[in-house]
Amino acid sequence: MGIAHLRSDAAPDAVAEVVKADGAVIVDRLAPRDLMDRIERELHPWVSRTPMGPDEFSGRRTRRTGALIARSPASRELVMHPLALGATAMVLAHATNFQLHLTQSIAIGPGEPAQPLHRDQWAFDFFPFPRGYDVQCNVIWAQTAFTEPNGATRVVVGSNNAEDGRVFAPSDTMPAEMELGSALFYSGSVYHGGGANQTDATRVGLNITYNVAWLRQEENQYLSVPHEVAAGLPDELLRLMGYARGAYALGYIDDLRDPIEAVRPGLGSIGFRGDAA
Repeated sequence: MGIAHLRSDAAPDAVAEVVKADGAVIVDRLAPRDLMDRIERELHPWVSRTPMGPDEFSGRRTRRTGALIARSPASRELVMHPLALGATAMVLAHATNFQLHLTQSIAIGPGEPAQPLHRDQWAFDFFPFPRGYDVQCNVIWAQTAFTEPNGATRVVVGSNNAEDGRVFAPSDTMPAEMELGSALFYSGSVYHGGGANQTDATRVGLNITYNVAWLRQEENQYLSVPHEVAAGLPDELLRLMGYARGAYALGYIDDLRDPIEAVRPGLGSIGFRGDAA
């Protein structure tokens, strides 16, 4: 069973429906090339200084560069993309709201072997969430074309419905082959991993993920984005980054103040919800 593809004009509910059923779906040619090129230029000096990963999971021939909001203003368009927010709001509709979980450029270099298959939600200390209760909705944007030979992300389609800790073989996976600017939407519960890069070129994807706001973020946005940069960002992006309550009583500051007041004194309001974006 292959990974389903949808057109760039797909509605959020169509994307969410496939993610819930299969764990993953590709939306073809969702971001224009000029936007992806701008992001590449802005991130180039940061990626070039990023060290290779320290272990086989991170990838000893892979560079993982974070803090995209601070380092690449153009990447904010992907973070706030209406389809990404709309689909995430539906996949995670069981929670009060959601937040930005991670921003990361993943550059898989030549000769990198396949990453071990895993669930992204294992980052939460391997807590066994109930089957069918998703806590993440993730997007990998193709900065370069993804092909099976160059290490396209491999997905075990339908494994979002499998029991936790199940062992899958490489033969159980399908490559998320897609053109530059396309996007792989997938849940935190689907088994997947970066593919082996058997070419002489680097495969680059921009991993922008979201999680329910009552869980901790993988990337600390408050420290990754300096206060002076945050002060110039739109209110909606700040709320998505976590300057909002995670639920009724989560994340307020001092005397029950809205956390966005740490950047926008006196603003105060209800928390961010993706369906209002």
